[in-house]
Amino acid sequence: MSNLHTAKRTENFGVAWETVFGYAQAVQVKDTVYLSGQLSHDQQGNLIAPALLNAAGRPVDFSAIEEQMRQTYKNATALLARFGATLEDVVEETIYVLDVPAAFEVAGKVRKEMYGTAMPQVASNLIGVSGLAFREQLVEVAFRAVVNI
Repeated sequence: MSNLHTAKRTENFGVAWETVFGYAQAVQVKDTVYLSGQLSHDQQGNLIAPALLNAAGRPVDFSAIEEQMRQTYKNATALLARFGATLEDVVEETIYVLDVPAAFEVAGKVRKEMYGTAMPQVASNLIGVSGLAFREQLVEVAFRAVVNI
């Protein structure tokens, strides 16, 4: 039995947690690009619109979710561009949130804005979770896109 490896192309942002956790932000295999869970960081790895935390280190205010979500889609757009892709090439997204009702209030607006259409042609999942990678983080979105090769 042969041990053939599928060629992979990877991309990273160069933020500290890529090395700490040990992963690629994006991986292309054949015509599919998989984006790891994206979040609302700037180019230096600073979280945009961090949530206010209580004494126990848990978010107490979810109003920053809209700004975090918008930046998350911008980061995904930047990664996709490295593969010659856009959000139009996305076929599936999974949105992980700490507060589902807060996410529902803004997700439709942000998604329609970022995809540039009232009815994004993408399969979408919205999943409530108990925690994300960073305490101040309210949302994370993973993407799968299909590109022409």
